[in-house]
Amino acid sequence: MFSATNRSTQVKLITYGAFLAFFLFGFADNLKGPTLPALLEELNLSYSSGGTILFGAYLGFLIATLLTGPLSDMAGKKVVIFVACASLFLGIIGYSMSTMFLTLAVAMIVIGLGLGALEVGGNLIIVDLHHRNKGRYLNLLAFFHGLGSMIVPLYAGLLLDAGVSWRRVYQSAILIVLLLFIYFLLVKYPRTEGVANNKFDLRKLGSSAFSREMILYYTVVAVYVAAEIGIGAWLVEFLQQTKSQSVIMSSLFLSLFFGAITVGRLVGSFLVERIGYLKSLLYASIASVVCIAIGTFAPAGLSFFLPLAGLFFSIIFPTTTAVVSDLHQENVGTILGLLFTFAGVGGMFGPWLVGIFSDWFGIQLGFGMILIFCLGVTIIFALLSSSQKNRLFAEERVESFPDA
Repeated sequence: MFSATNRSTQVKLITYGAFLAFFLFGFADNLKGPTLPALLEELNLSYSSGGTILFGAYLGFLIATLLTGPLSDMAGKKVVIFVACASLFLGIIGYSMSTMFLTLAVAMIVIGLGLGALEVGGNLIIVDLHHRNKGRYLNLLAFFHGLGSMIVPLYAGLLLDAGVSWRRVYQSAILIVLLLFIYFLLVKYPRTEGVANNKFDLRKLGSSAFSREMILYYTVVAVYVAAEIGIGAWLVEFLQQTKSQSVIMSSLFLSLFFGAITVGRLVGSFLVERIGYLKSLLYASIASVVCIAIGTFAPAGLSFFLPLAGLFFSIIFPTTTAVVSDLHQENVGTILGLLFTFAGVGGMFGPWLVGIFSDWFGIQLGFGMILIFCLGVTIIFALLSSSQKNRLFAEERVESFPDA
């Protein structure tokens, strides 16, 4: 076991482990998009079938986030990471060896279980260990997800263009899975000051987890993730079919999208605390609508607006997580697990809907569903911002006129 003479050293080591977990999360999650065209061609599957396979990944993600939130409160965060590693190992082996639609879908569900457990485990480690500047650390955590997401499309595209099977490309993620497992096996989790706040309390869960405000947060996360995962899954195919881009160029654009997310999260980790969480979220969602609309429906020369959208997508998920964790002092693991469950719902239905609508109306209008998702995100953040202003105004009036 690594030597850790004080708590601060243990906190650093576990934080680095969370960053590695999110690098794996981004890498494994976004192998789907670059390899999807090769899979569809090899097995002669339709867009709807491809969308249904992707649906399986986020069905597994949803199940994992629903279960691992309470698991983390009861058994600890390291257990969640171990569950993630085991699921990813089994899922990747099964997926990369499958030749039938049903076995591909089942294996993708198992991969989704691992991805969901990484989402919950990584975020809860940061929330548990970093009470100050929570928004900064969550954006830095998401930066590593973006780093893995940025690297993998170009990496996969180069290998596929060189004639490497999509199956071998997928199997390469197993090395990172094993590295993460060994790291957490060796590193000791530090004792935390706020352990009592993270315990599972069913009696108090209902009123805090299902308020009107929380329902809006669940919805906005679901719709946002539908947009991000929809882009990750279908951007390569969209660019090849409607903008006549090559395998390398379309894969590069997907890498640039995640590169923009990565840069945005690094910069955003310093800005969101200054600007304010909800104000930052509203501005970012408006900008994403503009970029997606231009990139999808304007001439091919303006396709660069699609990867540019990643700059504004970048802060939405981690900053929303920071807002929600600030709203609650009890059942934090379970409530964030619920939040990530709704993220799983969005990830499950987003790429599936894009695939269905692409079969019905063509890939361009099908990909246009991303714009609808972004508009929904903007509307909800506008409602939440307005609600926050009204609440702050009411609190100021009470403070100013306590006897009114």
